[in-house]
Amino acid sequence: MTITNREQSFRRSIFRWLLAIIYLVAGVAHIRSPGGFLAITPEWVPFPATVILLTGAAEIAGAIGLMIPPKLIPGVRYAAGIGLALYALCVYPANINHALNNIAIGGSTASWLYHGPRLAFQPVFIWWALVAGGVTHWPFHRK
Repeated sequence: MTITNREQSFRRSIFRWLLAIIYLVAGVAHIRSPGGFLAITPEWVPFPATVILLTGAAEIAGAIGLMIPPKLIPGVRYAAGIGLALYALCVYPANINHALNNIAIGGSTASWLYHGPRLAFQPVFIWWALVAGGVTHWPFHRK
């Protein structure tokens, strides 16, 4: 079965929109409810409350950037893809800290049924941001 360029473009758009929604929701959560994020932030991170606020703003900015058409503002979607990929890489230590130290959020801890897939999926989020931003096209084909 051959996928047409139009079908491929549609699928990539859905892929990009989904990631943008995920980051928009996460960014709002960072700003509105920073407590859980503060709890898992490693001790070596300076000014953790400010970092949580800025990471929320970065997620929102990245989500918006992914939705700006390249013809409207060239390079913004590409930069958003790189920014969100770097963001996902930079927050990985917090996810590892959460898992290894079994940090409770909201009074309860999570099992490895939660932590394992979350940690394994982080590289996928990095790749997904790069695809959504048009930085890489693998496994999709260029138009």
